[in-house]
Amino acid sequence: MLDTWERESIEEVIERVDGEGGDARTRLRRLFALGSSSANGGLLTTDLAVRDWSRREPAVAERLRRVDNRRMEYLRSLFGDFCPDEDDVETRSMLSLSLWIGNRFIAADHGTRSRADVLELVLKRLEV
Repeated sequence: MLDTWERESIEEVIERVDGEGGDARTRLRRLFALGSSSANGGLLTTDLAVRDWSRREPAVAERLRRVDNRRMEYLRSLFGDFCPDEDDVETRSMLSLSLWIGNRFIAADHGTRSRADVLELVLKRLEV
């Protein structure tokens, strides 16, 4: 199960994002769209279950660390294409991964804005 989750959540996601080409900003937008789509809900549900499981099982925690490190590497490579400052790359990558994981946990309303509107504002702030 963990092998499948790792392959689907890293390599298959990267293949889908990179497969259609485009510059780093285009691929980041594609990645965010994939993360917020309902079609990808199963992958994110599994991801959350693995995170919970990792709290009790050291081997799972190590696998999760490897997956998150690979995700950060990928994000760094994309942001690094247009951000010359390493601190900026790291900050944007961390915020992006946090949004990818945490968005499903947040149940807040956004006033007159939809969640999609707010996520679009986030992308603008990240200069994606």
